Amino acid sequence: MTAEGFLEGRRLQLARGVLLQCIMGGYPPARFYGSDDGDLALIAEPGQIHRLPWSDEPRALAICDADELTGESSNLSTRGQLKAVIARYAARGLAPVVATELEFFVFAPNTDPTQPFRPPVGLDGRREDGLSAFSVSSNNGLRPFFSEVYKCMAALGLPRDTFMHEMGVSQFEINLLHGDPLLLADQTFLFKHLLKEVALKHGLTVVCMAKPLAHTPGSSMHIHQSVVDIATGKNVFSDNHGEPTAMFRHFIGGQQAGMADFTALFAPNVNSYQRLCHPYASPNNACWSHDNRAAGLRIPASAPVARRVENRLPGADANPYLAIAASLAAGLHGIEHELEPSEAIQGEFEVPDNLSLPCTLHAALERLKRSQLARELFGQEFIEGYIASKTMELTSFFDEITPWERRVLAAQT
Repeated sequence: MTAEGFLEGRRLQLARGVLLQCIMGGYPPARFYGSDDGDLALIAEPGQIHRLPWSDEPRALAICDADELTGESSNLSTRGQLKAVIARYAARGLAPVVATELEFFVFAPNTDPTQPFRPPVGLDGRREDGLSAFSVSSNNGLRPFFSEVYKCMAALGLPRDTFMHEMGVSQFEINLLHGDPLLLADQTFLFKHLLKEVALKHGLTVVCMAKPLAHTPGSSMHIHQSVVDIATGKNVFSDNHGEPTAMFRHFIGGQQAGMADFTALFAPNVNSYQRLCHPYASPNNACWSHDNRAAGLRIPASAPVARRVENRLPGADANPYLAIAASLAAGLHGIEHELEPSEAIQGEFEVPDNLSLPCTLHAALERLKRSQLARELFGQEFIEGYIASKTMELTSFFDEITPWERRVLAAQT
């Protein structure tokens, strides 16, 4: 839209079906988004209108809500779903607080998708060989790129907590500061967009796939969650003596009750399960533990005021609005129904059958199909539309024969 049209308040409309567009560009049958495929109104969020600092020509981006023409939020909007979850907390006098940790890879351009990704050539003329994890000098070869990333973050008002080189080859992680869930979802979305745009300017490719490289750790989007009392501002997970509360236990119980049903929301792509099947600190379970990274739900070591639950299941490929909404909705379900969690696990452990999670997209979608909880929390229209779109993507994947199948099976069968 032109700047003049935007400033005049001209309404931008969008077909409902676009919210169910699959990643290949197609759409499920129209019955999943209204047979008429009528319009939605895109309503800009006033605090999320940004001049894009990496653009040579003056351009701006506005994050919008997708609303029905009658004024209410569309059930198909993931941002709208997150706002509805936050409103349910507010109705109980509570406010969730979240922070996201996003991992990503920086690669050289990959013009041939049949070839593996490669790290870029750094300023020293060499490609990283994977020995730079957590090194203070690990990103020196990419200094011009990261310098612009930092400047663009500041221009967009994205406060960063820590930035580090992660375990993978040319893999990095940013921790965004904790705050309002909707704000953090917006910031996570903006940061991923920023990364890709700045990388292109520097002749690089940023990849937020869950598992872009074999034999290498995948990329997560861990979600840290706490809940405060709106009236007092106090963390309801800790009592006046600094001890965990019943609400803390119930929140964990709700997380455990929803993780298997919601796995397809946290791990939305075929590649997501490549990360989960080769854990590397990416646990595919609903166990919980105090400071054990093998558990899907980890309670980080912290002061009572910062007591929180870290959901370690979502990958970097997850929709931040939907992943945060699903995690918080599960926790609130536990609070409302006073669900008790399993016993905490420590050290090395075997995952009980009732706490294991789907390990393929097909299995996760089948679990979501059977979930009454998902329909209760997100509505039948959204869940059925989501499943329809993801089923198209899974079918597209099965329509291709991989190099592994040609290399291994052709000679053996």
